[in-house]
Amino acid sequence: MRIETSAGPAEVEIDRPGRNKPKFLLVLTHGSGGGVDAKDLLAVRDSAVELGGAVALVTQPYRVAGRRAPGKADVQDAAWLEIVAALRKKVRGVPLVQGGRSNGARVACRTAREAEVRGVLALSFPLHPPGKPEKSRRDELLAPGDIEVVVVNGARDPFGIPEAADATEVNIIAGQAHSYRAGFDRIVEVVTPWLRRWGGV
Repeated sequence: MRIETSAGPAEVEIDRPGRNKPKFLLVLTHGSGGGVDAKDLLAVRDSAVELGGAVALVTQPYRVAGRRAPGKADVQDAAWLEIVAALRKKVRGVPLVQGGRSNGARVACRTAREAEVRGVLALSFPLHPPGKPEKSRRDELLAPGDIEVVVVNGARDPFGIPEAADATEVNIIAGQAHSYRAGFDRIVEVVTPWLRRWGGV
């Protein structure tokens, strides 16, 4: 399906748990130059659907338009909030959680309070540009509080790794860099109990 936003159309694929009413809605998005076919996103999607959740995989407007760079954060965030609002109308009356990988994780964190989500899943959160730790994006992460933030980063991520105090939970995938080539079973192990809380299972 397409959702019109102030930044152009977004494309959304929604997976539901069969004919049963979803227990929660998980909205996920991609990194800057990537797509929703990233293996870590698909592993999380499959786990969430198995637990009874509905999962919306969102291709953001800039990617639909063929661009690799997301552009200004305020424009990207405004479009994301419009997407989430539209999805709330599609899947009503259930807890909402959101997340993404890399740039998508940043968007999910930055908009979490305004979107009034229960939790955020940040895959490969890019703490800083490679080789520039002084340009930290730590302030985009939500410190432990009213919104649960679960971070999953590779141990060799050149974009840096958030510290334990930066989120509700920080998990490290051994041997992996920014884009995971393995460790998907470990990601599912981390994410599954977190998702169970939203579905009451």
